[in-house]
Amino acid sequence: MVDLETARQIALSFPRSEEKDHFGMPSFRVNNKIFATLWVRENRMMVKLSPIDQSVFNSFDPTVFYPVPNKWGLKGATFIELSKVRRDMLEDALSLAREAVIARKK
Repeated sequence: MVDLETARQIALSFPRSEEKDHFGMPSFRVNNKIFATLWVRENRMMVKLSPIDQSVFNSFDPTVFYPVPNKWGLKGATFIELSKVRRDMLEDALSLAREAVIARKK
């Protein structure tokens, strides 16, 4: 329900957010810390949530929000299927991910 360009625009709409390359994929950062990456070929986004926030989004719909299948997923890295997600939920997830990155100690 959200296309790639809309996802990009939402990620960049937050204050001080910027886009940089991360191993060939667009990453979205604040204070040079990644809070999301755009997986163009897979039509999905990865956001860095807390494990608790990840479980809340996952419980809403595990076909839309689900842990990245590796050690990062256990730490809150969460895939979002752009073809299925509502815009407002993507905005919420990106906002939480961005705030979590800002709150982390350097």
